[in-house]
Parts: sequence; structure tokens; C-alpha cells
Amino acid sequence: MITFFTILFIIIGVNAVMLFINLNGAGRNRKTSVGNTETSASKIFPMDATSSKYKKAV
Repeated sequence: MITFFTILFIIIGVNAVMLFINLNGAGRNRKTSVGNTETSASKIFPMDATSSKYKKAV
């Protein structure tokens, strides 16, 4: 029983540390991305339905 609780508390502690590190990293990334004025447009390619071997369902 003591072994179970020891392993459980170790896992919870590691999880808390990882959560704290990720939250600090997310705040830091948000601050640097706000200052970035470069915008990137995503490319959208049209579907070529006529050359497709699949037919539309009616």
C-alpha cells in the first residue's frame, strides 16, 4: 500500500512539474508571437472532381 501511494505521489508530482513548465512556455510563446508582424496565408488547392475516379453520392 505504501508502495502504491509512493508511486502515485511521484507521478502526480511529475505531472504538476510538467504542467507548470508547459504553462510557462505557452505564455512565453504567446508574447513572442504577438510581436511577429509577418503573416502567412495558407494555400488552399481546389478539388479536381472531374478527374477523380470517385463519383459523388446522390
